[in-house]
Amino acid sequence: MPNILIVEDNEMNRDMLSRRLIRKGYEIVLAVDGPEGVAAARALQPDLILMDMSLPGMSGSEATHLLRTDPATRQIPIIALTAHATEVAQREALAAGCDEFETKPVELTQLLSKMETLLGRASAAHTQASGTR
Repeated sequence: MPNILIVEDNEMNRDMLSRRLIRKGYEIVLAVDGPEGVAAARALQPDLILMDMSLPGMSGSEATHLLRTDPATRQIPIIALTAHATEVAQREALAAGCDEFETKPVELTQLLSKMETLLGRASAAHTQASGTR
C-alpha cells in the first residue's frame, strides 16, 4: 500500500486523518511542522503528501515550495489541506506547487478520490520513466 506523509500540527486532525487512512490500508508517516515535513519527505520519499497550509516554523506553502525545488522530492504528489475555503487560499496552495486542494474538515470520500487519482498518475509516470510496462 502507498506511504502517505501527513504534515499537520493539530494533534486531533492528525490523529483522526491518520486513523481513517490506516483503516483504508495506507501506511502513514506523521510530521508536526513544516521543517519536520520537509525532512521526512526527503528522507522517506513518500508516495503522497497531505500538507497542512498553516504550520508552525514554516508554512505549508513554503514547505511545498522547498520540496518542489528539490530534484529528490519534486515529483511527489502534494495535496494541500486547509481550513481556509477561499479561492485565494486555493490559488496560493496551487501556486506553491500543490497538486490538489482540500478543505478541512476533510470529506474523506473526496480526499480519497483525489489521492487515488494522484497516486495513479505518479505510478504511471514512474513506470514510464523506468521504461517498464
